[in-house]
Amino acid sequence: MYFSLDTIIHLLSGGIGGTIGAIVTCPLEVVKTRQQSSLKSFDYYHIPNNTKKQQKNSVAQIFRSVKHIYKNEGKRGLFRGLGPNLVGVAPSRAIYFCTYSQVKTICNENSTNPETPFVHMTAAASAGFVSSTLTNPIWFVKTRLQLDQTLCGQTNAWTCVKSIYKESGLFGFYKGITASYFGISETIIHFVIYEYIKSKLRERIENSKEGLEVNSIHILSQSLIASSSSKACAAIITYPHEVARTRLRQQGTKYRGFVQTLRLVYKEEGRQGLYRGLATHIIKQIPNTAIMMVSYEFFVHIFTQLIS
Repeated sequence: MYFSLDTIIHLLSGGIGGTIGAIVTCPLEVVKTRQQSSLKSFDYYHIPNNTKKQQKNSVAQIFRSVKHIYKNEGKRGLFRGLGPNLVGVAPSRAIYFCTYSQVKTICNENSTNPETPFVHMTAAASAGFVSSTLTNPIWFVKTRLQLDQTLCGQTNAWTCVKSIYKESGLFGFYKGITASYFGISETIIHFVIYEYIKSKLRERIENSKEGLEVNSIHILSQSLIASSSSKACAAIITYPHEVARTRLRQQGTKYRGFVQTLRLVYKEEGRQGLYRGLATHIIKQIPNTAIMMVSYEFFVHIFTQLIS
């Protein structure tokens, strides 16, 4: 009933937006994953504790990390995991935006108060749950590849898949899924703030234009501002689940469950351990989300115009 032409538009737009964002920000994704890891071989990526000067140099540390990867592992090192990322990001974003759009439509049609924060929260939570469940094995493989430091990426995706299956069986591909489910809270916060900012910006533009139709330039500017602001807020609030998910996906049996991992990281590394890689995450996520959301909104607008 709800699988209409509009659904296909949102599915395609979400897939295109996610793919573009993944390619552009892949090197930062690799650095972030290694910073989150507890493996001793990645001590180079970790900023020493406490001093304000060292904290201010976190951006410089990111660039040093990128340079270090390029020098020791070549160009391919900066794009480790891109294959699974591209395989997963299009269906993941497509599933996400399609589910979000459909659940929001259903909620709005069955609610006396449409487009409320509750509707956006329900749609975002549903989309996050479905997307995380269906695509977790792909992200697991991507993380393992990004933690590989062999020259020229000698560990490929298929070798990694066979190794995981031999090591832990089919359920091994779902390690870290509980952290992903907790991460749905980030998605909820992101979309609630995103929809609120976007609606306020649209009202402001429409009022200033005396009710004229909002064009594609307005759509892009609204999405850029709303997505960047909302994602930064959501990422900072919920970041520890990112560290826990990476630790659960790395090789070894030290980290066994989501809560156990958070407690162990805090015990061994303190609060800073729960926020390893945060600066890289923010620097990566803001442009990635902005590119993804702007592309999504742009292609929805274009495709809608083409069929109207």
